[in-house]
Amino acid sequence: MKVACVGGGPAGLYFSILMKRQNPSHDITVHERNAAGSTYGWGVTYWGSLIDKLHVHDPESAVAISESSVRWSDGVAHVGERKTVHHGDTGFGIGRRRLLDILAERARSLGVRVEFEHPVADAAELPDADLVVACDGVGSALRERHAGHFGTEATAGRNTYIWLGTTKIFDSFTFAFVETGHGWIWCYAYGFSEDGSTCIVECSPETWKGLGLDKASEADGLALLERLFAGPLDGHRLIGRAHADGSAQWLNFRTLTNRTWHHGNLVLLGDAAHTTHYSIGAGTTLALEDAIALAGALRGHDGQRGHDGNGVRPELRHALVQYERERRSALLPVQSAARYSAQWYENLPRYIHLAPAQMFALLGQRHSPLLPHIPPQLYYRIDRAAEQLEALRKLKRWLGPRVARTLHARSRGSGS
Repeated sequence: MKVACVGGGPAGLYFSILMKRQNPSHDITVHERNAAGSTYGWGVTYWGSLIDKLHVHDPESAVAISESSVRWSDGVAHVGERKTVHHGDTGFGIGRRRLLDILAERARSLGVRVEFEHPVADAAELPDADLVVACDGVGSALRERHAGHFGTEATAGRNTYIWLGTTKIFDSFTFAFVETGHGWIWCYAYGFSEDGSTCIVECSPETWKGLGLDKASEADGLALLERLFAGPLDGHRLIGRAHADGSAQWLNFRTLTNRTWHHGNLVLLGDAAHTTHYSIGAGTTLALEDAIALAGALRGHDGQRGHDGNGVRPELRHALVQYERERRSALLPVQSAARYSAQWYENLPRYIHLAPAQMFALLGQRHSPLLPHIPPQLYYRIDRAAEQLEALRKLKRWLGPRVARTLHARSRGSGS
């Protein structure tokens, strides 16, 4: 097969690696619009289960990623002057640039062509490709060319956020909540290398405007945030990426979905197909799992060139349908968890004044579809009791998906 991957992020690079491992005769090119070494973001997170999967599919890149990652096993929450520590599962962080370098180097070693500064806005620019993979992000130009077919929908979240770096090295996944005269503002921070950490700051639009962050230059905004989070930052500075006019890159997260993920020989991968709120830290994992699923669906493809009268060979169309079906099913619980996690932060005043241990416990339970509908202290008591009683645990597991499905059906019926 001749394969063109448009977008040089983790999804496209890892897919190209897997396809070359399956069949070295595949002709694969990754087209990346940016220059080599330029990327957005600071670090990405993942959990041990992802590394286990990567070891199965490409041990060489898995070892390199693991060796370049930092790890933590504690979660720390600062609420004003209070501090709570939770001992949990081991998490990992890696610099986004380092991750892309590892994957690009591995892809090239297998014979993949990685072409930087080569934007592609339309699959028609790649007429010789048997398969065009749109892995060009949430704003995918290839997807937008056929927006009506894909049925793309993007829903903006209420809160505003900004993705920053810092010279402070966090050895735990850290949450910090600060009360201001205009409401609460908080950050999520985690290390990704020996030199830096990611720090995502979020707040309600009322707090954002009340603090003047909507009008402040990036430099002035960072100075204010450094003062607000001086405790957790230990006096370290924050690092941003300003727009050309010097303004800060504050955003509202967009949850993106598509009615279908393929059109002829064009298929969506990663953020071009779906997004999940950053507060669950699953974006990179989902992108790599997409790549694994798509490569798996294409395994054994006969490699014949050209298309049939309907625009794509039946065996390729079958593989794309199989990929979409598998990933949609796998994404359902993750998308539900992300939706409830985002809502937890949007309703922060409901939880922030609980005792520290209770508040942190419910922070860990923010993915639950039951939590928004049960008084927080009652939910906390039920959750603690469920840890001791198997019957309650079973009831909680049984109720959760049913409540989620009912609420989802109601929201669709009301047109929301």
